[in-house]
Formats: sequence, C-alpha cells, structure tokens
Amino acid sequence: MALNRKGSRRVTVDGIEYRWRIRRKPSYMQGLCWTPLTYAVEAASGNQPGTTLIVNSGQAHPSNWVGVETEPIRPAHVAASIREARDQGWDPTRVGSPFQLDRSAGFIAQS
Repeated sequence: MALNRKGSRRVTVDGIEYRWRIRRKPSYMQGLCWTPLTYAVEAASGNQPGTTLIVNSGQAHPSNWVGVETEPIRPAHVAASIREARDQGWDPTRVGSPFQLDRSAGFIAQS
C-alpha cells in the first residue's frame, strides 16, 4: 500500500526520509471517539513500495464529531513512533503487510 503524496508530510529520522499522512476525515469509529486517531508512515525515497507503518496514536481525531479536544500530531511524535517501530522490527524497505504500532495506551473511548 503506497501513501498518496498529496497531503502527506515529510520527516527525516536518523538520516532516512519518511512520508506520513493523517486521514483528513475521521472514520465512523474515530468520529465518535470510539477508536484513536491513526496515521500512516512509509519510506519516501524508495522507488519500490515497501511496508507501511500504521500508528494508533492514543488520541482522538481532530475532526471528531463529539467535540473532544485533541493535541496535534507533531513531527517529533512521528519520529518517536518510527524509532519505536524500527526497534520492534519494522523494515520500511521490505514488501509485506502493514506493520501495526499501538501507542494508544491511555486512550479512553467516549460513550
């Protein structure tokens, strides 16, 4: 799965450039704050598609429908997620299924 370049942002981590993107509209579950915001990361320099990293952030989507306040996802958060995923075995150059990283500890679903 390749990220759409339009709307994605770049971040450099340990000399490697990555592209990351947050879905503009929340999913139904994210809109109701039942599940946390997710974003996708991939290596930006590769000519061939590699494994995409999917990060569960632990906070609500900024466009949620119930008015829960959120903090913006900053490049430092993305860089920390990339380092953690690399430590857990994510290889952005290897082809395969998306690698899931759960950083949602402390997320409280709204009812």
